[in-house]
Amino acid sequence: MVNPTVSAHAYPWDVLDDPAFPERARDAGLDAVTLALSYHSTRAATPLHPHRRFVDVRRSALYRPVDHRAWTGRRLVPSPAEWVPGPDPGGAAVEALAAAGIPVNAWLVLAHDSRLGTLHPRLAVTNCFGESYPYALCPAQPEVRDYCATLAAEALRGLTPGAVRGVSLESAGQLGAVHLGCHEKTDGAYPATALKALSVCCCAACRARWRAAGLEPAEAVALLRRSAAADGPPVPEAPGAVLLAARHAAADELRGQVLAAVRATLPGVPVTLHAHPDPWATGPSPGLTARAPEEVDALLVPCWPTGPGSAALVEAAARHGLPVDAYVTAQPPADPERLPAHVRGLRAAGASRLSLYHLGLLPPPRLPLLARLAKEFRS
Repeated sequence: MVNPTVSAHAYPWDVLDDPAFPERARDAGLDAVTLALSYHSTRAATPLHPHRRFVDVRRSALYRPVDHRAWTGRRLVPSPAEWVPGPDPGGAAVEALAAAGIPVNAWLVLAHDSRLGTLHPRLAVTNCFGESYPYALCPAQPEVRDYCATLAAEALRGLTPGAVRGVSLESAGQLGAVHLGCHEKTDGAYPATALKALSVCCCAACRARWRAAGLEPAEAVALLRRSAAADGPPVPEAPGAVLLAARHAAADELRGQVLAAVRATLPGVPVTLHAHPDPWATGPSPGLTARAPEEVDALLVPCWPTGPGSAALVEAAARHGLPVDAYVTAQPPADPERLPAHVRGLRAAGASRLSLYHLGLLPPPRLPLLARLAKEFRS
């Protein structure tokens, strides 16, 4: 097995105006910092920062200059991040880390944008009841794929040569019914079968793909509505295969355009894909398609639960023969006493890399936990 590596995620505002940030990263035993250069809306705590305690991120944004020459004639244009000082907060944070000798992985959030989904609901994922999910841009839409590819290129353009050692792609596919935000009040309301049905996009572009594959859209919507009932049956296998194939084809097209943009901008830099071994999965780590492992350099899988299910995800991802990055949170309410054994189990299951969440959000008493987890993973 290759030598294990450890990184931790952070935001530009965690790095900027905090001269102690590089030392914290070194003390945590990190090989790199995974830095958000495009990110969705959030309200972030900053308990380790010397000058602030919260950042109110009102909408999704590009943390690089929004050069309107790159977006001429487009409806989908990213927002600048005016809540962070400076014209290029992402670039400034990359430069600060590079000056301290800390490698950066560029963290790009792609199809998750509540502002654009609200402005253009026909380009958002739409369920079988005609309800759009504004936080989820649909990859079946050509405009969405073009937007994500341009976003990736613009996030990476003009960065300090050599400062970015890797690129991490989040939401390079479809998000579904569950969205952890906006004071979520949907937990436990629907069983797994209903959530699966409610996560199938029924927008015009997706319906056109079904029809081209021989599935009548009205019939598919009726089947999905039956499955979305509280005690509904699973979607039958034959139409389900068509629905999944359409979703995967759109994800492949989106990822292909984004990878072309990334590799044209930063040739030779390895790309990690946030992914889930369950082909039906939606969200920040969409279900793996058959093509995806052939096109990227590593897979990052969500391993926040400390039960055996996370190790099983790592094992399933490792069968593709790529390096597997286990994504683990040290944030409350994760039990710090269970996390060391958890990361050892993920390493034993086949993870060669560990991504820790989060170097800016972490409460001060938990900061030493990062170094402990890095040591356990490498042991």
